[in-house]
Amino acid sequence: MANPTTITIRRPDDWHLHLRDGVMLAAVLPFTASQFSRAVIMPNLVPPVRRAAEACAYRSRILAALPHGLNFHPLMTCYLTDETDPDDLIEGQRTGAFFAAKLYPANATTNSQFGVTDLERLNRVLEAMEFAGMPLLVHGEVTDPAVDIFDREAVFIERVLGPIRRRFPALRITLEHVTTADGVAFVEEAGERTGGSVTPHHLTFSRNAMFQGGLRPHFYCLPVAKRERHRQALRAAVTSGHPRFFLGTDSAPHLRSAKESACGCAGLFCAPTALAAYAQVFAEEGALDKFEAFAAENGARFYGLPLNADRITLTAEETDVPEDVPVQGLGTLHPFLGGTRIGWRVDGRPVPARSDAKSG
Repeated sequence: MANPTTITIRRPDDWHLHLRDGVMLAAVLPFTASQFSRAVIMPNLVPPVRRAAEACAYRSRILAALPHGLNFHPLMTCYLTDETDPDDLIEGQRTGAFFAAKLYPANATTNSQFGVTDLERLNRVLEAMEFAGMPLLVHGEVTDPAVDIFDREAVFIERVLGPIRRRFPALRITLEHVTTADGVAFVEEAGERTGGSVTPHHLTFSRNAMFQGGLRPHFYCLPVAKRERHRQALRAAVTSGHPRFFLGTDSAPHLRSAKESACGCAGLFCAPTALAAYAQVFAEEGALDKFEAFAAENGARFYGLPLNADRITLTAEETDVPEDVPVQGLGTLHPFLGGTRIGWRVDGRPVPARSDAKSG
């Protein structure tokens, strides 16, 4: 059966999002808020979001930057460190300041220098989270310099995540931005309290894209894209209908000048094109009937949240993606797939950022 030319689905959620702060926040938030109902907000600001009061303040800045007329709910996370106090963390969850806690191995990715250096120091934290039903969100890479960058996810699963899963069997764990067949197998085999989010870019290109015709910084992200066989494993997983894989864009804006530098930043700004790119993957795999579950149902069910009632429509129509997105006074962002055409259009365009949004 041919793919439909128009699909209407529940309004989706983004279970992994970087919004940054200040002027950057005001520039990027409308792209997410115009398409997604909820988003799990990453805490890797500088300084990071480690306490409930910091999460509440950041949430207030996000809502202050939200364009008029958009209904969007940020779900805040705690940045775990070697010094995280389990009582403070769970009190933050109890009061609604924290939705989940994020594990960054120290120096694994952008602004992770404050992250965890010794997993043994998290035992009391993880015990408390397991008892309280607080989700653990994991950046799944080791930082051992002896491990090849393309193997860091697989080694992390073997050395770190597998033991955590066995030690805390009731803890709800999300392996974020799964990039390998190893990650897919781990989620599939680890049971109902283990989920995996998958980005649009890891579904769209393999590591070859970073080197096609030269060094391509706008394809550089962490975890880095892997071999083609891993990309195919990801596509098979998300389009299979498996209930514990769900949408997480990992949209991570960096100024073009920071990407195109001698030491370019890791991360792709995919919020403007993510939903259309996911639809393109599902259409190419002949699985558009599975798209709504992946985008709008699996994540909510995994986290025990209600499904969204409102809906959004996508149309199979060639659409130009702008080369750049301006950030007032700072420069520009190059969006994922910028300067190309994408095969799907999301009804409704992003609303301009509010001019009265405060810098943070």
